[in-house]
Amino acid sequence: MKVVIMAGGKGTRISSLFSDIPKPMIKIDDRPVLEHEIECLRRQGFTDIIITISHLGKVITDYFGDGSGVSPATGKPFGVNIEYFNEEVPLGNAGALFKLKDKLTDDFLLLNADAIFDIDFRRFVNYHKSHGGDVTLFTHPNSHPYDSGLIIADDNSRVLSWLTKEDPRPEYYDNRVNAGLHVLSPRVLEESNISPDEVGMPGPDGKPLKVDLDRKLLKPLAGTGKMYCYDSPEYVKDMGTPERFESVRKDFLSGIVASKNLCNRQKAIFLDRDGTLNRYVGFLRDIKEFELLPGVSEAIRLINASGYLAVVITNQPVIARGEVTVEQLDEIHKKMATELGKDGAYLDAVYYCPHHPDKGFEGEVAELKFDCDCRKPKPGLLLRAASDLNIDLSESYMIGDSHIDVEAGENAGCKASFLIPRNEDDALLDCVRSILQ
Repeated sequence: MKVVIMAGGKGTRISSLFSDIPKPMIKIDDRPVLEHEIECLRRQGFTDIIITISHLGKVITDYFGDGSGVSPATGKPFGVNIEYFNEEVPLGNAGALFKLKDKLTDDFLLLNADAIFDIDFRRFVNYHKSHGGDVTLFTHPNSHPYDSGLIIADDNSRVLSWLTKEDPRPEYYDNRVNAGLHVLSPRVLEESNISPDEVGMPGPDGKPLKVDLDRKLLKPLAGTGKMYCYDSPEYVKDMGTPERFESVRKDFLSGIVASKNLCNRQKAIFLDRDGTLNRYVGFLRDIKEFELLPGVSEAIRLINASGYLAVVITNQPVIARGEVTVEQLDEIHKKMATELGKDGAYLDAVYYCPHHPDKGFEGEVAELKFDCDCRKPKPGLLLRAASDLNIDLSESYMIGDSHIDVEAGENAGCKASFLIPRNEDDALLDCVRSILQ
């Protein structure tokens, strides 16, 4: 599979630190960011690369050449084949794709060169192929969803809408942000009604015609059933400002960036919901009663910064009891994500059991009334999360306000399980600190 890396941006926001080199050539651990990206691809067998260049592009071509040489930083072979497309006039961040159209005859990876990432690309590509869409977006939660573009998707991960940070958004929403990594089918270019000959030519205003990837090609596919999102907790962060660069540099040097690749076994801190994250009110039926406990956002921020995954494991028998619909529960979880996001915290995943073993109640959902393997204290939800996210349960923890949470963690083989006081302010924070110290 070909890989197109867009490396032509000027990086104006970070130019105060690095004004004489293109943004992808900024060094972390004595190697350019772009070299880290190429190495991640090469390790997984993605060696056929096209790099689009413009601003100070010669710095990139002089360093990497055609990919057959050795790294000036490490002395080791790059081990890839590199072609370049030089934008002599600005074409927008997708214009080059139309000039390369004859080379892009099969599905291809399209990546930004201005981010730090280390992800399992084979898993990403396999997901794309299994869903059969024209586009798959790599999506993830981040610490500032309130000022990020949001992807709204259905239960099958089909993208329903794409909200820019300027667009009106719902009161509550999933923390699902487009990370700038994509798998595209050439059909996206073929069906766009944009001619390669038009790109870069003067338009009605006399300026060269540019093509914006998000607005012209991808956003119009929302709601068509042709575009999917791939939710992942792996590390992808923009380094466009001095502050963000310093943050990702620290994460890289500490090993967090590489460790979050799902090729590697993950560590998780599993969290009960009611009484642990939000105030316990018995069976939570009304979204208005959902209230995060004091200290919870700070606790989850600590987990986010630690390299552990933050994964919620919760019994929700209100579904089987017919007291809350799946859609209503989804809204409650969106409120949880939104409130955490306002505080700079995020959950990597939420798993819930909708079942209940006891039958014979008015309004119950009969097909959900059975003795399942996912209702805590059984370990089914933890085992499912471990399978989905490659989690090493023996290096993970379970925290909850009930003995069934402790028992579920023990049954799953977690390293340790913790019982905290129900509804107590800062109880989760104190527990997380004790784990991470």
